[in-house]
Amino acid sequence: MSRDRNASVAFILITLLLDTLGVGVMLPVLPKLVSSFFGSDLGAASRYYGAFVAVYSAMQFVFAPVLGGLSDRFGRRVVILSSLLGAALNYALLAVAPGLGWLYFGRVVAGITGASFSAASAYMVDVTPPGRRAQGFGLIGAAFGLGFIIGPALGGLLGNVHLRLPFAVAAGLNLLNFAYGALVLPESLPRERRRPFSLRRANPLASLASLGRSPVVLGLTGALVCSYLAQQVVQGVWALFTEQRFGWRPFDIGVSLAVAGVGMALVQGGLVRLLMPRLGERRCLVLGLAAAAVSCVGFGLAESGLAMVALILPSALGGMAVPATQALISREVGPSGQGELQGALASLASLTAIAGPLLGTGLLARFSPATADFHVPGAPFFVGACINAVGLLLALRLSARRPPAVA
Repeated sequence: MSRDRNASVAFILITLLLDTLGVGVMLPVLPKLVSSFFGSDLGAASRYYGAFVAVYSAMQFVFAPVLGGLSDRFGRRVVILSSLLGAALNYALLAVAPGLGWLYFGRVVAGITGASFSAASAYMVDVTPPGRRAQGFGLIGAAFGLGFIIGPALGGLLGNVHLRLPFAVAAGLNLLNFAYGALVLPESLPRERRRPFSLRRANPLASLASLGRSPVVLGLTGALVCSYLAQQVVQGVWALFTEQRFGWRPFDIGVSLAVAGVGMALVQGGLVRLLMPRLGERRCLVLGLAAAAVSCVGFGLAESGLAMVALILPSALGGMAVPATQALISREVGPSGQGELQGALASLASLTAIAGPLLGTGLLARFSPATADFHVPGAPFFVGACINAVGLLLALRLSARRPPAVA
């Protein structure tokens, strides 16, 4: 049984790794590709890029609970594989898209297929005992981290050859991922634990409302939203900010994102597994949010690209917050509802991925130009610090109400 579980975890982690690798190769070139339609107009490029990122997240918000619910009905495997095939077709479209309209359409398709993360997370819950789920979610974070180590660095190199080349490579990687999963990925949800699909439950607003049934889940959800939102603000402006302020090229941006991936993998794949059993999930949540808030202040005050890179690894400690919160919330839901739960959480993440880049790029467009009435280039990072601080207060309030639980 243990061997079967380990094999299943390995299958899903490799699937997520390859999927993330396909996304990561695009990160260093997307802002420059969008900017190429606007010349040197940083304000216009920032606003359009924010909208470009938001449309992807909007589709994930709508479809994450749908795919999560479908995985509760038909199993995780078919949902994950169908999404991977759709992602491969989408990246092929982006590789040849002639204008912004086609790029936006491609991101709509990518958002729908990318919503399979809810099924993948439910898969991890299916094969992981409750007491070890924080470590399981940490492994998912580590797989994403490894993808962001290789992907952005590769995307930066490919982007220096041609801005569209990373999209073509992402298409091939997702097609490879689909073929791999079709051959080796087993089903994790037995037929007797499945339940009928419900359009009412698949409604993203209804799925979000279900998170408010328990005061504990509601408080944890608030902390999780703050962590997600602050991350999205920072990620949404990273490439534009470093290019404008420090003159970074796609290769430089790719290397910095690869360093961030190293930090994510080390924290979520290693440190979480060491600290969670010793400190408990609630203490790790508090520690992660505090580290994220301090790091955001540091990014906002950085005067050089070297300082930005030096802060990346300490900022990775903030990655402890998400797996700790996911583990605590998953304990409140039965096994047949994990797909719906993960779909609701994925929808929340998508909402923050809509608002975060729009907020961050809007602040960058307003306060970064030298002609701004209040010239504060680091404004998006300072706002991210404030958001993390709100999440920290919620986590501290939760810890005061209930004793820390050791995983």
